[in-house]
Amino acid sequence: MKRLVCFSSLLIACAPALAQAPSPDPDSVSPHTYASDLGFSYVLPSDWEVVDVQASLASRKQQAAQSATTDEEKKGLACVQLALTAHHGNPTSAVVEVALPFDCFGQQASESDLPGFASAASEGMKESFDVKDAVHATYSLGTHHMWIERVTGTIKEQPGIPPYTIEVACGLLKKAAVCWMTLAADSAALQVFEKGDVTLDGDAPVALVPSTAFDKKPAS
Repeated sequence: MKRLVCFSSLLIACAPALAQAPSPDPDSVSPHTYASDLGFSYVLPSDWEVVDVQASLASRKQQAAQSATTDEEKKGLACVQLALTAHHGNPTSAVVEVALPFDCFGQQASESDLPGFASAASEGMKESFDVKDAVHATYSLGTHHMWIERVTGTIKEQPGIPPYTIEVACGLLKKAAVCWMTLAADSAALQVFEKGDVTLDGDAPVALVPSTAFDKKPAS
């Protein structure tokens, strides 16, 4: 669905800027949990810094709106919320979280739409990254089904920067579709992303990505 491409491309747009930003001052960070009234929360360690990239999001929305060809795409772009952006380390790793509220968009997504979230994100990545070695999988967090994709990506026009592991995990909640993404510069950053506690629609907190997530391929 085209709206999912737009949704995912906004998530992708913010991440390269975060990955190239200076690493945070360890004396200035504090523990934080992002909780949304859309029914989800996510926790990052105290040495990750939350960053305001609303200007980048607004610019990306304007660019995407110029190429939008349907009212559905335009409505999706207007409704997308940037829930969380954070970065850490040197080279810098990044985490981005976006949501598409159903009440704003005017219709509910279904589980059949889930594969489009992460796979559309891969297409969006190609604007800023050379990507390879894509794998994807499905798993469950409590009562919620999740779709995840992992690729290796190198920022275009910056061949000297080592490749990132890029993961996008998406799920459907009662009030919104939500995606979490990381640009992980190393295995430690990837572990932080995957093991971050998430709550979905009041379920008990669990790690965002189980260690067994990629053991089983999604059904065809």
